[in-house]
Amino acid sequence: MADNLSEALKKLKLASADSATDSVESCLDCLLKALAHNNADASEKVQEMGVLPMLPTLLDPQSSCTTKVANIIAEVAKNEFMRSPCVEAGLIPPLVQLLHSKDQEVLLQTGRALGNICYDSHEGRSAVDLAGGAQIVAGHIKSLSQNTDPDNGKLLTVFCGMLMNYSNENDSLQAQLINMGVIPTLVKLLGLHSDNTALTEMCLIAFGNLAELESSKEQFASTNIAEELVRLFQKQAEHEKKEMIFEVLAPLAENDVIKLQLVEAGLVECLLDVVTHTVDGKRDEDVAQLKTASDLMVLLLLGDESMQKLFEAGKGSVFERVLSWVPSHNHQLQLAGALAIANFARNDGNCIHMVESGIVQKLLELLDRHVEEGNVTVQHAALSALRNLAIPVVNKAKMLSAGVSDTVLKFLPSEMPPVQFKLLGTLRMLIDTQADAADQLGTNAKLVERLVEWCEAKDHAGVMGESNRLLSALIRHSKSKDVVKTVIQGAGVKHLVVMATSEHMIMQNEALVALGLIAGLDLVGAEKDFVGAGLVQVLHKLLSDERTAPEIKYNSMILICALMGSEPLHKEVQGLAFIDVVSKLRSHENKTVSHQASLTEQRLTAQS
Repeated sequence: MADNLSEALKKLKLASADSATDSVESCLDCLLKALAHNNADASEKVQEMGVLPMLPTLLDPQSSCTTKVANIIAEVAKNEFMRSPCVEAGLIPPLVQLLHSKDQEVLLQTGRALGNICYDSHEGRSAVDLAGGAQIVAGHIKSLSQNTDPDNGKLLTVFCGMLMNYSNENDSLQAQLINMGVIPTLVKLLGLHSDNTALTEMCLIAFGNLAELESSKEQFASTNIAEELVRLFQKQAEHEKKEMIFEVLAPLAENDVIKLQLVEAGLVECLLDVVTHTVDGKRDEDVAQLKTASDLMVLLLLGDESMQKLFEAGKGSVFERVLSWVPSHNHQLQLAGALAIANFARNDGNCIHMVESGIVQKLLELLDRHVEEGNVTVQHAALSALRNLAIPVVNKAKMLSAGVSDTVLKFLPSEMPPVQFKLLGTLRMLIDTQADAADQLGTNAKLVERLVEWCEAKDHAGVMGESNRLLSALIRHSKSKDVVKTVIQGAGVKHLVVMATSEHMIMQNEALVALGLIAGLDLVGAEKDFVGAGLVQVLHKLLSDERTAPEIKYNSMILICALMGSEPLHKEVQGLAFIDVVSKLRSHENKTVSHQASLTEQRLTAQS
């Protein structure tokens, strides 16, 4: 075979130079046979003998052997090592010219050749881009899309595959295809050719690639992609086919407009069906499908409109089904159920309805099951749901009397930052305006000790910030001397002083109000910590800095006045010439600030 091939290739070189058609045909047949027998070896031989540079002259649209030459190029380009040589041999421009042919077989082999050269090849893609090949192929797909003839389906599959190889994992080429308007064309193809498995799969892979690009979402949203995908999903029985559709749905469902379209097209019912059929399955594919379906369900609930449509004033069948996942024995469903509640709990009306309907108890039972089992993702999700539910004022007392704070405190020993973060946020939401609860938690020495520890968690800014905010909230909402005493004994004061220097104004304010209460309720007990943490210096800096917000300046002056009852702090205030800074603020444009500056100046003057 090898000798025959070498002989044929020699003849091909001679014959192509003489344009002797008959002998060229027989050489091409021999080469195609060799490629079918052992593609890699035959391709290597073609490369060795320098045949590729001979082929452009044989790609003449008028020649009878054009189809065979294009077929040979398609076959050799299946090998990675042949793609760059194909480009270097100048094959791309004549191949792109052949795309203007009216002959279906020529188009088919040319599409294959270009698609294979582009596969994972930067050089191939660049050359096709330069020659304008993608535009011509996109035009063919558009004009052929209405024709449901089987031969036409084969050509469409090859052309879609070519565009896919051309743009795969290349953002700029994908953007080029989007600008050419291929998305609406491919969506039409999916609808008209849904019985053509190969073409359908090619469209799905193309959608999967293009949907990753943000700029594609708007185009997808203007088509009926949601209906087509849901219709296709309903027809599938095989796991692999469903997975392919899932891979397109996930990136598309990140767009809020498409979320609503998918809900309206009936995707949710499909997902609930998948959950029902896979929840007790032991096979890997069942587990995978259950996870994908429930994750997608949660994703659909991230859109405000799609979420509200499914909530249906708390009477929706979907809402009821999702709630039933929380007590499930399956961790994946527990997780999805808790995340779904957190997503439904994004406005006061929904939250109030859900607390009234007894959801809190289900979440507490779920958390109790995971104190020992310790599934971190479930803990995190359930705490997220409780935190959101605790936002409306009318829910706080109900949730506290249901024992939410006691259950949440069971997770204090957790070493997982995501759980710590949500735990802190939940407690902070619960005690907002709830004096008794703030008092009870604020005198819990174990909690305060843990908060102080987390205030130093420099590796986890979120946990550190939330710890400081909860520490401040316990003081602000309880206004209790006992809480202040517990915080002082737990070494929490210095952290509130640092918090007053935060880049977030809301945190600065919370810190200053809490420090003011400490000074008002137990100045003697806190005196040493105030001096040690450099509180007076911090306040001087806040008042001197022109960029400091008016409310921060106001609260800083209130605090200065409160500190004057302490001799060492009074001395520090005098030492830093506060009167000069404060007197300048009397002309501040904010009336509240200027008025407080006058009062503070009088206080400082009287005590100097």
